[in-house]
Amino acid sequence: MSDASLSYVHGLGRAPLIGEPIGRFFDRTVATRPNGDALIARHQGIRWTWTELRARVDAMAAGLVETGLKRGDRVAIWAQNRAEWLVTQFACAKAGLVLVNINPAARPGELRDYLNVVGARALVLQDRFKTSDYIAMAQEVLPELTHSRPGALHSAAIPSLECVIRLGDGRTDGMFHFDDVLELGSDEAHARLAAIGAQIQFDEPCNIQFSSATGDVPAGATLSHHNILNNGFTVGETLHLGQADRVCIPVPLFHCFGMVMGNMACLAHGATIVYPDDTFAPDTTLSAIAEERCSACYGVPAMFIGMLEHEDFARYDLSGLRTGVMAGAPCPIETMRQVVSDMHMEQVTIAYGMTETSPVSFMCDIDDSVERRVSTVGTIRPYVEAKVIDADGQIVPRDTPGELCVRGYNVMLGYWGDDARTNEVIDLAGWMHTGDLARLDAEGYCNIVGGVKDVVIRGGENISPAEVEAFLADHEAIAEVIVVGVPDPRMGEELCACVRLEPGHSLDTDGLRAFCKDRISHYKIPRYLRIYDRFPGSSGRALRYMLREESVADLGLEEAGSA
Repeated sequence: MSDASLSYVHGLGRAPLIGEPIGRFFDRTVATRPNGDALIARHQGIRWTWTELRARVDAMAAGLVETGLKRGDRVAIWAQNRAEWLVTQFACAKAGLVLVNINPAARPGELRDYLNVVGARALVLQDRFKTSDYIAMAQEVLPELTHSRPGALHSAAIPSLECVIRLGDGRTDGMFHFDDVLELGSDEAHARLAAIGAQIQFDEPCNIQFSSATGDVPAGATLSHHNILNNGFTVGETLHLGQADRVCIPVPLFHCFGMVMGNMACLAHGATIVYPDDTFAPDTTLSAIAEERCSACYGVPAMFIGMLEHEDFARYDLSGLRTGVMAGAPCPIETMRQVVSDMHMEQVTIAYGMTETSPVSFMCDIDDSVERRVSTVGTIRPYVEAKVIDADGQIVPRDTPGELCVRGYNVMLGYWGDDARTNEVIDLAGWMHTGDLARLDAEGYCNIVGGVKDVVIRGGENISPAEVEAFLADHEAIAEVIVVGVPDPRMGEELCACVRLEPGHSLDTDGLRAFCKDRISHYKIPRYLRIYDRFPGSSGRALRYMLREESVADLGLEEAGSA
């Protein structure tokens, strides 16, 4: 029994936590649903049963072992949503390898830095998507590929990297093709795979995702089998997922939203995974929901707004929908009402979390009122604790703002290779200090009221202003730059660069964007630019707050901020 007047809560579960690694649980799911639909990747024309998916997962896992990868090695994936992503995710889990998620928007310099942080030994990459030529970008960073035998790369830029595996049509010098790796596994490799699977412990790392939640340059949040399998399970429990459900997943797989709340929730409940396209588009998502009779759909608010505003929205039969998750940004109440009424998602939920907590720690229940769903992020999830503390670390009374801290099975193992940053956010008692300002009400519902750390959330992407500032500081015209987040009705927030120029230089928005193009991820490029002769006479967080408020007023974004 705890003091109900204090901001401390813990979640009770209807079912126990899963105490086994992903590979073994995967095989149990296949055994219970051998002929059930596991994956529908509509843009690839793929429809696999759980048995068919397992055949590819086992072949890929054995192929990775055959290339010389060993338990604990890091395998990065740089691709949009597609069947090979799912196969690689489960194959790495079975082989005891650590999957490293790379944002498909990453540019060559970012790719190099990410792979070096984790010491990746292998990279799986898409061939191209729209204007992004991933093969060419990889060759820019890895010129030695042209003269290398597949699996025997010796790179100056990324010394740990030995194996590059490409997707798509065609072959590339120095790279394995994905389909070739499926055929590589010898009988000995399959035997080694079985031996590895018998030894894997559920607390071992299985995934690294780069997070800007600390407000600094991205760090590699390291998640275990136990973290992500149980978080997917509890999300599915909240949504009441079962084997008859089909979950439309237009959110990116390189985020926890797609690979944990999507893929892992479906695995944990035997539901069908539906990928409507490589990346989100309103028409292909609506088509997938209608034609596959999806019962659940995931998205950030901007995605749901895009579907609701689509010119042909009325012609899609969405009557099969009942539930789903909206997360990544605050949801306008009118959008929520439209999703409930026009998309038939009476049981749509809101979730809150962060990569470092696998990700979900708070979530609305399917029978919470619409008002609760838009004004709070729900209640604590099973087997997770939360408290709200003041600047001295003391738990505050209910309805009092303070920093939200989370503890439980879902807290990450730490930031890969960075004990100092890990110790900054996870204290000796195991509490993850989220950096978010929150308030717990008398019934345990959580309201996020701000951020302790400087993070901008654009369309579900966490962006570190410090990282963007460091990049823009290399521009010859910029003497000083401070990047702030300003409200946007569709994306939640957009970046605004407040700049003091070097004498004799000029800069406009087009010039700033041209400087950024193809050098940093597109979502990190500021939408707005404001030029200052000098900054207001303050410093630190106070200066950043003043610049944000001035930017909101100058750009006429007050209404967007109150939406």
